[in-house]
Amino acid sequence: MNARMRNLPIAGRTFLCGLTALFFFLLILLPPALPAAAQDLSGASEKDAESVVHLKPIVAVTRFENRSSYTSGGGESLTQGLEDQLTNALTRSGAFVVLERTVLDDVLAEQDLAQRGMTARSQSARISKMTGAQILIMGSVTEFDLQKSKGGSGIGIGGLRLGSHKQQAHVGLIIKLVNATSGEVVASQRVEGNAKAKGRRLGINIGGVSFDSDNFQETPLGKATQIAIDRAVAFIAENARRIPFQARVVQVKDGRIAISAGKRNNVAVGMRFMVMSVGNELKDPFTGELLGYDQTELGEVSIERIFDRFSFVRPVSDLEGVKVGDFAVLR
Repeated sequence: MNARMRNLPIAGRTFLCGLTALFFFLLILLPPALPAAAQDLSGASEKDAESVVHLKPIVAVTRFENRSSYTSGGGESLTQGLEDQLTNALTRSGAFVVLERTVLDDVLAEQDLAQRGMTARSQSARISKMTGAQILIMGSVTEFDLQKSKGGSGIGIGGLRLGSHKQQAHVGLIIKLVNATSGEVVASQRVEGNAKAKGRRLGINIGGVSFDSDNFQETPLGKATQIAIDRAVAFIAENARRIPFQARVVQVKDGRIAISAGKRNNVAVGMRFMVMSVGNELKDPFTGELLGYDQTELGEVSIERIFDRFSFVRPVSDLEGVKVGDFAVLR
């Protein structure tokens, strides 16, 4: 205690000690105050985050092309297996409405029979019109390889040889995102998967790959495939937002308008769409390639009542000339 404190009366010293104790008590108890600007920014960010709704576009995985050296079974089992793997992974991601393979296969089969002369853009537009798909996902298999090191010492038993081995698997894919309405390739990316394993080997070679087998999933080739598929899904999710979400007008009757976006697409009451008329197809006169459509803004609508696969909307601006088949583009 310093000299000044000693010279104070007992009551004064008691008061000062109590005041000091109260100061430190409040310092510990009360949280530090944020600057006003920081408080406002925090509140705005939280509000913005709550208001963000990610809509789920309808996507379709088209047939993969095999450009790898893997030719077992003509390579068809490979491409079908990868198509199914990617379709399943996109469904599990919860970020998309994934078109059923049987629906797409029927459309593709019809196009193969009746529309062999169509350009890629015209084919995309036809698929979009017949299935409602907004994004087409195309893929090519560039590598599907399994390299095995030479076996070391082993034991021969009845014509079979048991020995140690190392395996290294490599899977390479090229993934393209196509705007189904315009046929434009919006994004393209090469994705890869690599996996290694070391263990025992039994000297029997069985050709073919079964993607549905649990055993395959545990192999280096199965693990490399899964890595490539996961990277493909991440790429698709990141770039799908570059394609504006849109639906189609599916009913115009007695003043009621319905569009092909509903609960499954994650729409919410109050969301606004611009209705665009769909006029004549615009084609290149020399190549026949579909360039787009003659479109005009007709007016704005707002989601009013939601069902699983469609919603009723109400006009929020002047709206005339709307017809079934027109586009409704998210604002």
